[in-house]
This record gives sequence, C-alpha cells and structure tokens, in this order.
Amino acid sequence: MAGLRFAALGMDHRHIYGMSQGMIDAGAQLAAWWTEGNPQPVSGFLKRFPDAPRAESLDEILNDDSIALVLIACRPDQRADLAIRAMRAGKDVMVDKPGCISLDEVRHLRETVEETGRIWSVNFSERFEVPAVTVATRLVREGAIGKVVHTTGLGPHRLNAASRPDWFFDAATYGGILTDIASHQIEQFLHFTGSEDAEITMATIANHANPRHPKFEDFGTIALRSGAAQGFIRVDWYTADALPNWGDGRLFITGTEGTIELRKYVDVDGRPGDNHLFLVNRDQCTHIDCAQAGMPYFSDLLNDIRDRTETACPQSRSFRVCELAIEAQEMARASRS
Repeated sequence: MAGLRFAALGMDHRHIYGMSQGMIDAGAQLAAWWTEGNPQPVSGFLKRFPDAPRAESLDEILNDDSIALVLIACRPDQRADLAIRAMRAGKDVMVDKPGCISLDEVRHLRETVEETGRIWSVNFSERFEVPAVTVATRLVREGAIGKVVHTTGLGPHRLNAASRPDWFFDAATYGGILTDIASHQIEQFLHFTGSEDAEITMATIANHANPRHPKFEDFGTIALRSGAAQGFIRVDWYTADALPNWGDGRLFITGTEGTIELRKYVDVDGRPGDNHLFLVNRDQCTHIDCAQAGMPYFSDLLNDIRDRTETACPQSRSFRVCELAIEAQEMARASRS
C-alpha cells in the first residue's frame, strides 16, 4: 500500500522513531503527529521527521478519513484507551509494547477489535525490527535445527535513569518489568515453537540496584512451556556503561537437530556490527551476517491493512502475549509479597 497515510500519537517513548521509520521505509507516508505536552522524545522525533506537521489536537487526526493507521507510543497505562478510541474512529493501530498493562484492558481491546474489525498490532521490536530474526525464522521453518524444543531469551537494557520521566519508575504506569520487556521474549517463544498458547510456570521480579525508586523493578525471570517446548526468559536494567549500545540482547533456539544463537545488537569483543546469527547442525557450524536480511513486519502490516489479513502477526497472538506477560507479572508480585 504505497502512499498509505499514517499518524504518530504519543511521544513518550523513543520507540516511536523506529515505528515511524519502518512504515516510511515500507512505503507509507507520515501525515501528522500529536502528543500531549512536550515529552523528551519530541526533539528527536523532529530531527528525524522535520517535515511532518504537528496536529493541533488528537481529534484532528482521528477525524481525518485519509489517515488509515495510527502509531501509538504514549505512556503505557494510556495506550489501551487511546488505541480503543482510534479503532472506534476507523483507524488501524500499531502500538508500542506493552500494548496494555492489565487483563481488563486486554478484554476491552479484544471487544473493540471484534466490534470494529480494526487491526491492533503490537510492535514487538526485538523480533520485528531485528533482521537476524528474519533469517532465524526462515531457518527454523526450513527445518535447519529440527523441532524447536526450547528458547532462552535475554533482554538486558541500559537504564539511563537521569533521562527517564517519573512514570518510568512506577510499575502502576509502565506495567512492571515482565509486562513490559518480557513480552518480547514471550512472543518469540510462541513464534519459534509454533505455539498458539503457553503456560507460565515460574515468574520473579526484584529491585536489586535502584533503592531510590522503590516502585521500580530492575530484574525479572520467567519460565514457560507449551506442549513439549519450554522456555526461559531473563530481563534486566543492568547494561553497563562500557557496552557500545543499549543492551546485549540474545536469543538461543534449541532444536532436536541443532541450535541457533542470535546476538542481535552486539557481538561482545567479536565481529563488528549487529545482527549476528550462529547456526550449528549436522552440516554446518557457521556465522551468518544478517544485517541486510530485511524486516518484513512493516510491509506485511501494510498488506494486512489492504487485504484485512494477519500476516504481520496473528491478532490472537498479540492478545495472548500481552495476557501471558501480565499473568507472569501478577504471579511474580504474588510470590514477592
């Protein structure tokens, strides 16, 4: 759908940069943007997209029938309400993760999608914006490592506490570390094991290093399973200053006939650049540079908007990932108290 017009709503998280650029690279046109107030990411957005006009109000965008899609990156506890309002105005929605932070919100979102027929897509950027995952998906689908029986997803992040708004440190507004970050790894577990559902078997949260922010969680773990497949997830806010980027995100995929490791953002003291994949099976023990493999999520979403299909990500999975992340968060809170 080259030429599709979209708008960006909410500049509370810098993920709006990659979301917008991905749609532009796929052929869509950034028609306008709007946010409440003047949060810190606005300046970076203006540098990247200087020609996009700021709408005078949210209603200006919602009432514009030429805008088919809105991207949402406002404060996490406000995302569900804004997405529902946009869908009822006839817009398809791409929302930053976490797409919502409570099971009630998931229920209302499900009802709105059923009521309106709109698309509600969560941009799980640690899969959708990582070319190495594009290659790993192809290899797994081709049977390169046999049947996938386990995934280990590691999601370390740099805190940059001084630049974070107050809402970032309150689990009531950002959802908690498992609702937020670990949703990425839950989605990848379902994707690579070919599962429609999973069970959370263990979940923990902690605040080990940030006593000044008692409502913040800087460490979390999850164990989950689906049929014969199992997974482990560890997320944290401990990326050290010497690392040249925001986090050494890794994914390990174990199959019955081999393994795949993704070093998504950096190969520590190794090969330069990002998007490194290591494949070991009966025929190969090799490194694959995946930097040019592409990110089909954005063009797939454009096609879904045109054809009313679900190729970018099944709608049911987007909902279930959010539910599982929230269930893990609730389990961890209960065991902590």
